[in-house]
Amino acid sequence: MSTQSESGHGRPDPGLNAIMSERRQLINLAYRLLGSLADAEDVVQETYTRWYAMSPQQQQAIESPGAWLTKVAGRICLDLLGSARARRERYVGEWVPEPLPEPTEWINGRSDTTGDPADRVTLDESVSMAFLVVLESMTPAERVAFVLHDVFRYSFAEVADIVGRTPAACRQLASSARRRIRESQAPAPSANRQAGIVRDFKQAWEAKDLNSLIGLLDPDATVIADGGGVVAAALRPIEGRDQIAHYVVDLAARALASVTLLERTVNGQPGLVIQQDGVTVTVFAFEVADDRVKRIWAVRNPDKLGPWTTG
Repeated sequence: MSTQSESGHGRPDPGLNAIMSERRQLINLAYRLLGSLADAEDVVQETYTRWYAMSPQQQQAIESPGAWLTKVAGRICLDLLGSARARRERYVGEWVPEPLPEPTEWINGRSDTTGDPADRVTLDESVSMAFLVVLESMTPAERVAFVLHDVFRYSFAEVADIVGRTPAACRQLASSARRRIRESQAPAPSANRQAGIVRDFKQAWEAKDLNSLIGLLDPDATVIADGGGVVAAALRPIEGRDQIAHYVVDLAARALASVTLLERTVNGQPGLVIQQDGVTVTVFAFEVADDRVKRIWAVRNPDKLGPWTTG
């Protein structure tokens, strides 16, 4: 992203480094609020555009530039979330949040990030696919209040300034969101245990071992695929372990001979990717509970695989 490096009088801008140091925080915030790295990058670009549209005097009058940038980015995200429902209704098939690799596996192929470390999202439990999917079920105000307060530790007074409601109302929004999180998520096993179960799933899939797959899946397991209408993907969720096991075995018989299935970290959790000729074409995120696979999200839409590919 190009930025203004001098003040209006041609002198170096002493505040530039301080302003740009907020970029990573803003990317992290916007990704959690929107579930899309591409949209998060657009939000941050627009936030900085608004900052540099002000005169130097206006900028200097702002006591805390970081707080100002967060407020602007939060309000832009709130507006985008408000219009997201209509956009999702036009989306072909199921919509799944954009998956992210480990920072060490991040491929510098996106023209809009140029591999800038500031664009990389910090991976923790607040960006697991299961967590992001629950956030999708919230109202825009709930999501913004909860993420700002519970994840980024902003006070309810600060949240109120962004959401446009009273601190008490924001406290209630965050509490409602917290309840949704508790009700929807079972305790996750350790990372090593999750990795072992995903590895067992991979091996059973490659072996087309129907019984092993059924044993690894929760009876009420669900697979949700996102092709965005760009590539082939199941348009509706696949439910039940028997149906899922037969589906993936059939998929293995048709596709796995010509592709490579690899273990990878997806949004900070053990996952799998399918590569074809060295290019990632599908990313699988898993939710594991009680030592069984409860949910699988398969992201195939190439528009959501930017950090995973060189294209």
